[in-house]
Amino acid sequence: MRNWIIDGWKRVSLRNGFEEYDGPIFEYLTMFQIKSGEEIIEQLFSLKDRGGRDLALRPEITPTLARMVNQRINSLPKPIKWFSVPRLFRAERPQKGRLREFFQWNVDVIGVYDVLADAEVIFCALDYLREVGLSANDVVVKISSRKMLAELLRAVGIAEGQLDQLYAVLDKRSKVPAEAFGQMLGEVLADENTRRRVQQLMSVESTEQISAIVQLADRAKESVDELHQLFELLDVMGVRDYCVFDIGIVRGLAYYTGIVYEIYDRASELRAIGGGGRYDNLLQLFGGPAISATGFGIGDCVLGILLQEKGLLQRQVPRRKLDYFVAWVNETYRQAAIKLAMKVRSAGRTAGFSYKTANLSKQLKEAAEQNAAKCIIIGSEIENQQLTVKNMASGEQELVDVDDLLSKLDST
Repeated sequence: MRNWIIDGWKRVSLRNGFEEYDGPIFEYLTMFQIKSGEEIIEQLFSLKDRGGRDLALRPEITPTLARMVNQRINSLPKPIKWFSVPRLFRAERPQKGRLREFFQWNVDVIGVYDVLADAEVIFCALDYLREVGLSANDVVVKISSRKMLAELLRAVGIAEGQLDQLYAVLDKRSKVPAEAFGQMLGEVLADENTRRRVQQLMSVESTEQISAIVQLADRAKESVDELHQLFELLDVMGVRDYCVFDIGIVRGLAYYTGIVYEIYDRASELRAIGGGGRYDNLLQLFGGPAISATGFGIGDCVLGILLQEKGLLQRQVPRRKLDYFVAWVNETYRQAAIKLAMKVRSAGRTAGFSYKTANLSKQLKEAAEQNAAKCIIIGSEIENQQLTVKNMASGEQELVDVDDLLSKLDST
């Protein structure tokens, strides 16, 4: 299953014009502290190596991407369109859809300030989800804007220094009970009127409703217009029916600067399938230039669960399959069967045989269990350089010359 998912990720990335990269499984611990803060240490596997360096098994690859791009920023042609499928690790209690070890599909565009880049990476994610059979009735991309939200929160009286702390709370709004969310909000915002206005703001269902709560200043209006432009582009790309506006999509990490989104199953019974957004300051955080970037990540865990529940894995993941299974009528011909199986494999076909000393009927049953298309049966006819080939689907058998069989394998 995992290989089938990853093969699809790579295929879709390439046809959308992205180039594959990878990095080391170990990274400097400080890379993740810079991006996510000190609290990230409790969420990853870290160690000190023999040289005294603080390292960590990567919980994500975005800091590695930033480091790699910064090292070659002047020689890389723009835009940079890269994708990766890294193995990642989290030192957390395993839960449904969240494991300590997993694979994640990352797609990023660096060097494009236009919202078209955001639309393109969202399309790329949906291009894959459509390919594996997930319709707009199955999955939804919930989209908002951190830039817009920042301006609106300032307008209702939130101080600049409170924004990052408030983002982390707002990000939990749909993930905890209402009472718990209200308590968390109260710990950040002491003023009851301000809390009320924030909760009103976070309950809007369209950008048109925002103006009833707060007057849109120029910068806020620009970010709302950017959202409208994004939805227009997604319509042009043919994926608008998968996408909705949801002001509650915050993406708790501080480095997001613009469009943000998360992908969910429509029934909202699972964790987020993936998410991403624009991060125009990330490369600068790691000592590089101020350059625009946008991208997403989709993990294999929740995606695999959803595909399983929809019956899409059973219908699409290919069963183990053999071109030929080589059997023998008795032990006398066992080595001849093994020798022929190796010749079939050398000709580029898949072939199997039994490890057991079994009668022919049991070997035929094993061939069926291994989903072999044909079974080659070696018996006394081999003295005349002939053998029996049985079609496992129809049950038909024919006597063929060994040389004829091998020549056909070599020619196809």
